[in-house]
Order: sequence, then C-alpha cells, then structure tokens
Amino acid sequence: MSGGSRYGVAMQPPRVKICGVARLEDALLAAELGAWAVGMVFYSGSPRQCTLAEAERIGAALRRRVELAGVFVNASLGEIADISERVPLALVQLHGDEGPAFCAEVARRTGARTIKAASVRGAGTLQDLERFRSDFHLLDGYAAGLRGGSGERFDWSLLANRGSSVPLILSGGLDADHVGEAIAATRPYAVDVASGVEQSPGVKDPERMRAFFEASAAVAV
Repeated sequence: MSGGSRYGVAMQPPRVKICGVARLEDALLAAELGAWAVGMVFYSGSPRQCTLAEAERIGAALRRRVELAGVFVNASLGEIADISERVPLALVQLHGDEGPAFCAEVARRTGARTIKAASVRGAGTLQDLERFRSDFHLLDGYAAGLRGGSGERFDWSLLANRGSSVPLILSGGLDADHVGEAIAATRPYAVDVASGVEQSPGVKDPERMRAFFEASAAVAV
C-alpha cells in the first residue's frame, strides 16, 4: 500500500487520534502532545463514556486546537444532532450498525465529517465497508460484545488488498510498543488509541500518551 502518496502526506508520520477521552485534563494533554483528533464516546455501553457536561468543557477549551470527534453506537439522528449542537464536533464516528444512507444524513445534518468504524472479523468486513463513502474508514479489532476499545488487534495483512481511496484510521490494540510496527505494515492516514494509553478505562496515563506520540512520530508513511 502507499498511504502516504494516496493521501498527500508523503514521508510524514500519521496523525494521532486519542479516543475514549472522558476528562478535560486528558484532552488538554492530547492537544499539547500534538493530537490530530480527540474522541469522546457518547455510548452508555462503554466504560469510557464521556458525560455531556465534560464534553462541553472539552469543546470550549479545544475547539480550535484539535478535531473534536463524537463516537456513537446506533444512536438516533436526533441524538447525534442534539449533541453536535452542544459540542462543536468536527468529526462524527459511527461505530454501530448504521448504513450508508444514515451516515450521509449525519453529515448533512451536523456539517461534520464522518468516520465509519468497523470491527474486523475477516476480509468480508473490509468489503462491506466499501459501501460507505464516509470521509474516513476506521478499522478496529473485534471482541464479542464490544463496540471499540477492545484492545484487540486484527490481521493487518488483510489491508494489503484494500482498494479504497477513503483515508484509513487504524485502531485496535495499539500502544507505544506496537504502533511503529502497525504504521509500517499498514501506512494509515491516522492511528487511533484508547486502552493503549490508559491507567483505567476513561483515565489516560500521561507517560503512556507521551510514549505513544514519540513512537508514532518515529515512523514516516
């Protein structure tokens, strides 16, 4: 694959998205370290759920410093639109069973760019994702009963035959020890990490975050 030339970022490290952010202090550190995006989870089934009040604080502090991403799982269009009105989301990540038409309507209603996420169970997952002409595709590891944040990697070799021109965000089991290998193997537009930089779900570890950024910056795509 040639992710660098495809996305116009030749010989640059990939962007970093810190996801599962539930505290303002973690969002501020992510921005300080150079994060491209900060992801806040608006899904009650996640141990990293961000309260709306905290998301509003994060939005007020960082709206011009990073891309603010809202992560939703099978939420209604109304719920997504309501939160987008209260939090200045630049990105809406859909991590459920949403279809292409719903994704397009989210973009129209919110004005945000969309990320369609999928947990990879095999080559068929990548084929199914081709139906989505979202702004980004995010590929995550699969774990039964979880919607992201599994800490599980998937078989990166599956991406060798990925033909999509939609920029790829790589997620799933990444941490400072493995992100360099992942970048070299897949050449993504961005890497996404949640559990790999945590003390506990929703609470980031500053040293792990710093190490992750350093490891990511060391590999050009």
